[in-house]
Amino acid sequence: MACVKRYEHNPILTRNDVPYEVATVHNAGVTKYDGEYVMLFRSHKLNGRSILGLARSTDGFHFTVDEKPFLEPASSGVFAEYEAFGIEDPRITCIDGEYLITYSAYSKHGVRIGLARTLDWQKVERIAFITEADYRNVVIFPEKFNGRYARLDRPHSDISPWSIWISYSHDLRYWGDAELIMKPEPYHWDEMKIGPGAPPIKTSRGWLSIYHGVFPTMDGNIYRLGVALHHLNDPSIILGVGDDWILQPEDPWEITGYVHNVVFSCGAVPEDDGNVKIYWGGADTVMCAGTARINELVDLCLHKSRKPL
Repeated sequence: MACVKRYEHNPILTRNDVPYEVATVHNAGVTKYDGEYVMLFRSHKLNGRSILGLARSTDGFHFTVDEKPFLEPASSGVFAEYEAFGIEDPRITCIDGEYLITYSAYSKHGVRIGLARTLDWQKVERIAFITEADYRNVVIFPEKFNGRYARLDRPHSDISPWSIWISYSHDLRYWGDAELIMKPEPYHWDEMKIGPGAPPIKTSRGWLSIYHGVFPTMDGNIYRLGVALHHLNDPSIILGVGDDWILQPEDPWEITGYVHNVVFSCGAVPEDDGNVKIYWGGADTVMCAGTARINELVDLCLHKSRKPL
């Protein structure tokens, strides 16, 4: 079975590595910029609300955190209204020379997805809210399809519980042609809910998507990671979903923490040697990393797979 090899010195980032006061470090988007790895991580402040911090690394494992948070809830305007309870779980996509950041914005109105962008990881500009409530886990593909941006997301719905959808946009603000493409599998490791994780990775055989799946137990929910493969030219077509998970909570900092039994990924970086570095939050408390062979993950989707719907 394809699996993730954990970095031997996990966790790679904790609250003790942050030069300002936070309670957690978790659920980070990761990308490469100017020869460095850039990690945009979520932290709970001591009032329980979340902000986004920035860390940098030359090797993808040893990170140094910037002196101040990168993005905090807006203090004025329409963004303040919908970010009042905190901003969470960023994903990063580099496309057309811009780094697009999607994040969950919490307020008394529910959860919406905000979109921001940066060119240099020094300044950041908010663009728009790109969903109504209640959406989470929006990831944007790093290429356009027939001139349109494409994204995966996970709306909340009791009719089609916590499933993955795809939609498209010409301008990043207005999205449409939405389609349900993947659902949880009954009595399976992801039977309760699923959601996009890291932005998809292009391979010769399709777009590799890392997602999270949740299984309910008598002792609470377990968050694991799995993979799916999308058609190269039409990402609404899923060629296969790996039947096995690729990572589950095992280390002490994944089993016990702010939220027990959680591995949750918002970022993965493909490397030239055929490996992918995968980053995940452990128990909503610390950041961890590991590696996997991209071809093995693709093989799992194609040769040991289940149907997406």
